[in-house]
Amino acid sequence: LNAVPGRAPRQRIRFLPAPAPGGGGAVELVPARVPVLADHPLVRGPRFRKLKIGAGHRLDVKASGVFVLGIGHGNKLLTDLYNCHLTKVYTVGGLFGKATDDFSDTGNLIEKTTFDHITREKLERILAVIQGTNQKALLMYSNIDMKTQEAYELAVKGLIRPMGKSPPIITAVRCLQFALPEFQLEIHCLHETQQYLRKMVHEIGLELKSSAVCTQVRRIRDGVFTVDDALPRTQWNLQSIQQAIRNCQLKVETELEKTLG
Repeated sequence: LNAVPGRAPRQRIRFLPAPAPGGGGAVELVPARVPVLADHPLVRGPRFRKLKIGAGHRLDVKASGVFVLGIGHGNKLLTDLYNCHLTKVYTVGGLFGKATDDFSDTGNLIEKTTFDHITREKLERILAVIQGTNQKALLMYSNIDMKTQEAYELAVKGLIRPMGKSPPIITAVRCLQFALPEFQLEIHCLHETQQYLRKMVHEIGLELKSSAVCTQVRRIRDGVFTVDDALPRTQWNLQSIQQAIRNCQLKVETELEKTLG
């Protein structure tokens, strides 16, 4: 921001001595426009000494993917988006056959188990049970009477979700890849942490009479923001950031209007 050309210094009128027209060494005061030295970059210093930047839903050190930041006025929008309680989507990798103390493949090994009996069909049955259980929790914490017209209208708009604090809720889960001992899930969720998703992989392994660790947690969508909106590290520059803000402005405003009115 400080490298962007700034406005020209202000001008003011000063009366400066100049030789009189008649000559003879006479001097007179002549009005002239001169720049205000207080506006000179060497006097005022950098225009921006600090910039308020806020973080959205955080990612821990072992997770990757979409991480939303707010700049300036965007910090208020971050708060508004948080109050919308929007769904986040992750791809989560798992590995059957071992368990660790932190549920990740880099943790301290606790045990090894067999996994040859696991099939994709068995895994998908477990995922269906998880989704069904969480669907009941979603309706309970949404505090909506499902027999009312309001519930129907919210369901049409996709707005049935807890608008206050609740435990982590899985709104949808499906298996993307299955090749023993590895598998990959797509998880849609609310109010989760990345550690909660790792623990979920561990519990899936237990339900299948085996064990499992999490190999990857990657957030591919955070509310209205997707991987396509995200800037890789090589594009962390002013021009790319400004363009990203402009590209996302309309859908942020649309979501806030739809959810918060």
